Amino acid sequence: MHYRVWLTLVAVAVGCTLGIANAQDAGKTVIASPNAPAPVGPYSQAIKVGKTVYLSGQIAIDPKTKQLMADASIEDQTRRVLENLKAVLAADGMTLDNVVSTTVFVKDMNDFGKMNDVYAAFFSSAPPARATVEVARLPKDAKIEISAIASRP
Repeated sequence: MHYRVWLTLVAVAVGCTLGIANAQDAGKTVIASPNAPAPVGPYSQAIKVGKTVYLSGQIAIDPKTKQLMADASIEDQTRRVLENLKAVLAADGMTLDNVVSTTVFVKDMNDFGKMNDVYAAFFSSAPPARATVEVARLPKDAKIEISAIASRP
């Protein structure tokens, strides 16, 4: 008898969870900007759910030439990445002021100070929470990639 009650509770819990997932899927919107590089794989530039926008990682691809700024300095690559993120945010009427969290991936942690100086210029007021990690390699051998989460008040 207890076994049936447990199975019923599990079925209800799974049903509720699936219902929540389906409700979120129904409210999921793709955000795209022609002023930022097109995805280089099976992902969206950003996804909006409710008041939150989840931005995919951007690397230093110039949206006009569609080429990685491979020989550019870490400062120039960081600037391009943040401009790309700004363009995706603008496609949903948001700005960098809406960013609440970022994850920064750098190829060389020795570039941290230079990257940080450029980053600070883009987030001068109430900078978002941030994690910065060194990685062995990034797509297209970029020096930096940044993903972000933005939210409307």
